[in-house]
Amino acid sequence: MNPLETSLRQEGRRRVAGNTLAFLKNHAPFDKMGAEALQVFADKAQLAFHPAGSEIVGPAAGNVRFFYLIESGKVQARQAGEVTVTEYSILSLGAGESFPIGAVTAGRPSTNTYTAVEDTFCYQLPAEDFLRLMASSPEFNLFCTQYIASLLDQSRRQLQLQFAQRASEQQTLNSPLAGIGSRSPVSVAPETPLRAALEKMSQAGVGSLVIAGEDRQPVGVFTRSDLLDRVVLADLPHDVPISQAMSANPFKLEEHATAYDAMLAMATHGIRHVLVTDAEGKLTGVVSERDLFALQRVGLRQIRQSIEGAHNVEALQHAAADVRQLAFNMLAQGVGAEQLTQFISALNDALTRRVIQLNLDKHNFEGIDWAWLAFGSEGRDEQTFSTDQDNGIVFACPDTDAVDALRQRFLAYALDVNKDLDRCGFPLCKGNIMASNPQWCLTLDEWRDQFSNWIRVPQPEALLNATIFFDFRPLFGKIELAESMRRHLLAQTSSNPMFLRAMAHNALDVEPPLGKIRDFLTDLEPDQPGKIDLKKYGSRIFVDVARIYALATGVHNTNSVQRLRLASKRLSIRDEEINAILEGLDFIQLLRLQHQYLEGEPGTQGDNLINPDTLNELDRRILKESFRQARKLQTRLKLDYQVN
Repeated sequence: MNPLETSLRQEGRRRVAGNTLAFLKNHAPFDKMGAEALQVFADKAQLAFHPAGSEIVGPAAGNVRFFYLIESGKVQARQAGEVTVTEYSILSLGAGESFPIGAVTAGRPSTNTYTAVEDTFCYQLPAEDFLRLMASSPEFNLFCTQYIASLLDQSRRQLQLQFAQRASEQQTLNSPLAGIGSRSPVSVAPETPLRAALEKMSQAGVGSLVIAGEDRQPVGVFTRSDLLDRVVLADLPHDVPISQAMSANPFKLEEHATAYDAMLAMATHGIRHVLVTDAEGKLTGVVSERDLFALQRVGLRQIRQSIEGAHNVEALQHAAADVRQLAFNMLAQGVGAEQLTQFISALNDALTRRVIQLNLDKHNFEGIDWAWLAFGSEGRDEQTFSTDQDNGIVFACPDTDAVDALRQRFLAYALDVNKDLDRCGFPLCKGNIMASNPQWCLTLDEWRDQFSNWIRVPQPEALLNATIFFDFRPLFGKIELAESMRRHLLAQTSSNPMFLRAMAHNALDVEPPLGKIRDFLTDLEPDQPGKIDLKKYGSRIFVDVARIYALATGVHNTNSVQRLRLASKRLSIRDEEINAILEGLDFIQLLRLQHQYLEGEPGTQGDNLINPDTLNELDRRILKESFRQARKLQTRLKLDYQVN
């Protein structure tokens, strides 16, 4: 090549680079990027021509090798296969728009097929240069991060649409009775002795009993009001058959009748229960007045009033069901996971306080300073639909000789509270982390000593206890006692970096289930092949790191999101970095809430096990990104505490 040809080629490259820079400065995010970063893009990107009708990139091409920026023309993005990837099936892209950001960031094949619908020129930046540019340019990195955030918004809208549809189906008086109320009504035969029938009602925890023959044809109903009028006041012997105390000829509707029909019948006949039968007249369910109330938009005000005005546990049981229904309504309205879990916790707090107050009628602690403590997820304001009890008591007793006697009084009281909470839908803790356990009903000095021992000797059991008991909040009583516990805890941990390092080591035992070949590792639960525990391998990672940073920086808050936000300021973590981390936590929590509500049977505790193969492609993509944020948070923790 002669000198003239060389000079012309160099001049051509300079003109192309100049044209590229001029183009970039007219489009986001390049218009905000520094000159050095722009020059890198101009030097590394190649302008390629794609004739109309040609495929630029698609799933069959394997891992995406280029980041594409449209210089001129038009590109159509079409979903590949039948799986919903985004809220659109076809999307048109024009000059200044780029693709496929998620795929090139993740180093995987594109989930969309991108086709030139007219003659098109695209800048092609190699994937390795794209990743270097993300690392070197904060503006470009933020653009890509916001892209992931936009995907999160799309997923939330999908969840909202899904729940709104389900809510609409559930919350209409036109709904058939086949899907309302109890589908497993408690029933006995007409000849059943009255005592046996009452025992069955008590064991099942129900307020009504259906009397039906062997052919499942209902012949009567027995309710709590019947117990007073027809048994107690009538002095009816307990060995007579239940048929002598029942209300005969109960009102019945077939399964295809609507909730409106049942409501009209209750208003017309002054009854509170309607029996549901199939076409042959056989019992299939019972619909109560409460079931019809639950169909309506349950409001926060009504629930709070029902909780605060409850005179017994039965009323609180209904309120607990209303809390779940209202939380579901909020999911349908697109409320975020952070707000929703705090909302659930707030109403559960109110319900717990009412149980505590009701039981004080039987136990007198006047003149004694004490407080009821919540631990674990309740202590963090992070309760989901599936939650058991984690609680304790702290009390003050100046007379050391009287401590044990006072503790026994508190234990008896706590046992009553724990049992009533269990009846309200908060199962007894399998690990016995409850106030009725003498280990967790302690004086203020005993709690301080317990904390100090765990911190001084961070053995595995001590570290496990720290993950539970260091997330505490007072729910009732002398709040100052809990505040004193908090001050002592923060003073102890801030002066013991070895304990924090041990906690960091413990927090790194569980890693996000990201595969090197497959997207996810789904063989971590031997008893649940193909499933991932979103709590153990997801939200717990964020929670554990948040706790460590809060203890290290003196953050008093117990909520994980608040801990991360406040600690990040004191640790000088960039806002965009912590926001991406919190978005990852938020999405995992949303998936947990969705799964627990949709998959859990009414009246049971849903689990946290999801099969990623059942997620649509958008949610799979965001879940993978959320796990990456968890891994990123762990990497920072590993560096900060020099954990190998």
